Amino acid sequence: MSLFQVFDAAGSALGAQTVRLNVTASNLANADSVSSSTERTYRARHPIFETVLLESAAANGAAGEPELPNGVRVAGIVESRAPLRAEYRPDHPQANADGYIFHTNVNVIEEMADMMSASRTYRSNLEVMNTVKQMLLRTLALGR
Repeated sequence: MSLFQVFDAAGSALGAQTVRLNVTASNLANADSVSSSTERTYRARHPIFETVLLESAAANGAAGEPELPNGVRVAGIVESRAPLRAEYRPDHPQANADGYIFHTNVNVIEEMADMMSASRTYRSNLEVMNTVKQMLLRTLALGR
């Protein structure tokens, strides 16, 4: 893997972590929302990532060459299947005909932990890019 491919891999990871942070922010913003029906209640969302494989010699016809991972991409964003919490509140303005309101399934503690993890991963990938940049600059300085 060349140093330029490291930029591609780290750059794709930065993009993926940006999506992860945005989805987490959306979940946290809707953590206290309620609704009168289960269909309209906000459900926590989570990004799904997949590995991007580098085109290798194996793809070009050479035998025995493994495909190398070269980054990550967002395959999609899915809604959580965790159950919603129903609460009997007939006095609430959004209560349904039976007097129930439905709370979102966002777990604030899990979302905060996910946000810290995504932030640290983002910082780590920035550090990788800065290190590779310094390596390239030092390599160029050798030619002087």
